[in-house]
Amino acid sequence: MTPKLKLKITIDSLLTVLLPILMAHMLTGEKVHEWVGALMLVLFITHNALNINWYLNLGRGKYTPQRIMQTIINLMLSAAMLGLMISGIMMSRHVFSFLPINSGMSFARNLHMLSVYWGFVLISLHLGLHWKMIMGIAHKSLGVQSAPHRTKAVLRWMAILIAAFGVYAFVKNDIASYMLLKIEYAFFDPEQSAMLFFAEYLAMVELFAGVSYYLDNHTRGA
Repeated sequence: MTPKLKLKITIDSLLTVLLPILMAHMLTGEKVHEWVGALMLVLFITHNALNINWYLNLGRGKYTPQRIMQTIINLMLSAAMLGLMISGIMMSRHVFSFLPINSGMSFARNLHMLSVYWGFVLISLHLGLHWKMIMGIAHKSLGVQSAPHRTKAVLRWMAILIAAFGVYAFVKNDIASYMLLKIEYAFFDPEQSAMLFFAEYLAMVELFAGVSYYLDNHTRGA
């Protein structure tokens, strides 16, 4: 595996980890929230620079069901991340406070809400598209060729249980309403522990990554 590909996967993984942290602004505080957002901006720009050839080749080649799915997910993710960065800069009170932006706050707030929740789902789907490769790197790093059949069965059931918890968390936190902008302000339960908050969001990451992983495998060669 080339250093460039390793860097791409590292950036994808970091973006996946940072987005739930970004969504926990009531736990981290406004300043940390903005600095995490600024770091994501740098990673997003780097990610797109490394994948410039992908954009240049969009008009070339045959569009199989697998490629259509991957292209839709990737383009929607790029749009969500762009919206997240633009709205974040517009509303910034710390990192980008030097910029003379004094209007459009209502638009920025709605754009931010849409972008962060769509971005969360899409980046999880994007992660699933590369899951096989990520697992290959992990196995190679740990010196493990292939897990025993019984271990695979246990891990598969664990993944199913985590995904089921992810469905529960998705419904409980009413993520769909945020994605449709039916709710304009993020609700945070002050009695909920940080551990439970991140457990719910990581379970949702696993849920959507699993969905795209299996869809990607199903459409491969179709």
